[in-house]
Amino acid sequence: MRILLTGSNGYVGRRLLPELLSQGHEVICCVRDKNRLGLDKTTQERITIWEVDFLHPINLNNLPKKIDVAYYLIHSMTSSTSDFDVMEGKSAHNFNLYMNEIGVKQVIYLSGIVNNSELSKHLQSRKNVEDILFEGNFNTTVLRAGIIVGSGSSSFEIIRDLCEKLPIMITPKWVLTKCQPIAIRDVIHYLTGVLLKEEHYNKSYDIGGPNVITYKEMMLLYSKTRGIKLWIFTLPVMSPKLSSYWLYFVTSTSYKLAVNLVDSMKMEVVCQNNNLQKALEIKPITYVEAIKLAFLKMEQNLVISSWKDSLVSSRFNENFSEFIQIPTYGCLKDHKIKSVTNVEKTLDNIWSIGGDKGWYYGNWMWKIRGILDKLFGGVGLRRGRTHPTHLDNGDALDFWRVLVANKEEKRLLLYAEMRLPGEAWLEFRIDNENKLHQIATFRPKGLLGRLYWYSLVPFHFFIFGGMIKNITK
Repeated sequence: MRILLTGSNGYVGRRLLPELLSQGHEVICCVRDKNRLGLDKTTQERITIWEVDFLHPINLNNLPKKIDVAYYLIHSMTSSTSDFDVMEGKSAHNFNLYMNEIGVKQVIYLSGIVNNSELSKHLQSRKNVEDILFEGNFNTTVLRAGIIVGSGSSSFEIIRDLCEKLPIMITPKWVLTKCQPIAIRDVIHYLTGVLLKEEHYNKSYDIGGPNVITYKEMMLLYSKTRGIKLWIFTLPVMSPKLSSYWLYFVTSTSYKLAVNLVDSMKMEVVCQNNNLQKALEIKPITYVEAIKLAFLKMEQNLVISSWKDSLVSSRFNENFSEFIQIPTYGCLKDHKIKSVTNVEKTLDNIWSIGGDKGWYYGNWMWKIRGILDKLFGGVGLRRGRTHPTHLDNGDALDFWRVLVANKEEKRLLLYAEMRLPGEAWLEFRIDNENKLHQIATFRPKGLLGRLYWYSLVPFHFFIFGGMIKNITK
């Protein structure tokens, strides 16, 4: 079966891809930037990549042929706090146009549960996309999920941050809203279970786990499962704006995502009765089992995907291929070179940088920079990294984004996503003479950018000097 997978870089898409391949399907992955797909060579050899952005016109002559099923996993909620619904509608309309041209048999869309007549902007947008897809000249199956729990999911990581950093919480009353969390493994079972099943054509289904609980109970159950003491005191106020700032500063979420999440948390997301679970013979695992499974994956370093690696965790929304070529003119540089005695060990050190490992020198200064970045609306350091020793193109790495991670070429290139009066790159490269080149490049914007760089030159002397020394030890 030929399957078109949109949102291939996303949290769910990265989990769905290996399952589709293991079932023997031929998969065409839709990505805006093929350099960000971040798959191992074996997987890349088994798929076809279609570079496409459904927000823009597409060359109809470049469409893939003979597609049986398309998964629609495109969401723009974290791209904006104001017009993401317009973007989602435009993407869906364009998607319909091209699927009609291809003649696809079935489209499967992962949406959000819509119980209330008065929906949040996020859930209303998801419902609008459903309506648009149902207008297409193909059969549509919609699966509506609420909170998705799994290693690396945004919901799981936010709850983890809150519970493990705040032993005492004074919370607004939206924490008493009911929801029905579902494990990511069960979401994948549902997504693959409805493939070309005619009895599920042109229907919508709510999918969820066996537990209907409040957000407060979710946090208390998480803490109990992890052996953490937690006290939660609830105030009779909603305070959406204050809540958004609270999530933004305490957790690793972006402010745009925090605003849209809080807006949706006021609405109950509980499944309506349907027969899909019975028809597909799926027995969803409990919320506590989902937590335990998530940590098992983390302990074994088997986290396939994280929401932090998608652009939802970035303050940018750009094609990162544009930044792979480091500019030459109008830039300020700190270029340090040091001979390497053990190339393999040095590469391992480079590939382990950031996250819990830190930056090899002056970690307290990096942490202060991360705090300042958060205060000015940046991403900060809380994103960390998905895997302790492995990096892919497009991965988030603290307040950097991995542009190139090529161990064969002995090169790692990072692009700064922190708040800056300019643009910044950090490159590590070992040449043929076994010399490590550590190059910090900054392209300033105006006088402020130059003042920023020169004010940090004394710190660069110690930070970058200490970094290259410790990396090559």
